[in-house]
Amino acid sequence: MLIFTKTQVINSAIPVNLKLYLTAEERSRSRYRFITQDNQEIFLRLPRGTILQDGDILTDENEENFIQIIAKPEPVFTVIADEILLLRAAYHLGNRHIPVEINTGYLRLSPDAVLREMILHLGLTIKEEIVTFYPELGAYGNHSHT
Repeated sequence: MLIFTKTQVINSAIPVNLKLYLTAEERSRSRYRFITQDNQEIFLRLPRGTILQDGDILTDENEENFIQIIAKPEPVFTVIADEILLLRAAYHLGNRHIPVEINTGYLRLSPDAVLREMILHLGLTIKEEIVTFYPELGAYGNHSHT
């Protein structure tokens, strides 16, 4: 099992040995065991609170092995409406502390039957998709390379 403990600044000269495809939730786990697509066991032991981003490169303590994080497409609701309805939906989702990706023309969140009903009741349109999901880190979220 390979144990990755540090993040590296993205550098195209770094020889990446492996790629690890993770969903948005998985990219927020600082201590977790994963299996790569080629059946290699990987353990992340990163500083608590580390949020991994697409393209991040991790290394082990000896800086002998490098793995690149790839944002994995996942099922999401993409919510579409005019600006005021999107703002209203963002307000209600924020009150529920739901991870949301915010863009000028849409909101994106993980599928949930109760939230689906609330969003439809507010008059917004939901498109079910399988895409990469990049929720906001929040006011206290961080992404630091150590």
